[in-house]
Amino acid sequence: MADVAAHPGSPWLLVGGCLSIIAALAHLACIFGGPEWYRFFGAGEAMARAAGRGEWMPTLVTLGIAAMLLLWAAYALSGAGLLPRLPLLRTGLVVIVAIYLLRALAFVPLNLVTCHYSDGFAIVSSLIVLIYGAVYAVGTAKAWDHLAP
Repeated sequence: MADVAAHPGSPWLLVGGCLSIIAALAHLACIFGGPEWYRFFGAGEAMARAAGRGEWMPTLVTLGIAAMLLLWAAYALSGAGLLPRLPLLRTGLVVIVAIYLLRALAFVPLNLVTCHYSDGFAIVSSLIVLIYGAVYAVGTAKAWDHLAP
């Protein structure tokens, strides 16, 4: 594993993993922070109201997103050599990059059509996710040869 940790993509994938962990923690904070936190983080009024009524749907959705982000962090940290090699590591990282970048690039135009979220939230969250995707992409590209099984 020392050889993997020394590759040029390691710092990028380490940062990517940390960013995904931060995003997961922010999602978990919404569960404990209640409706105001759902609103602040842009989950939408329907989610905030449902959380305020004590419904389980916001909690389950938020837990699902947090779990996915933690899995993505594990793939980044595995690619950086800090965790054991995960199955389909290259494929997993490419899919994660694609999802982050697709979310970043498609959310603002989709929001213009649906007007579901504020323009400010759409732009800021898309920029954040674009940074996440770019960090994962650079790390994956730099580590490509070292990620081979």
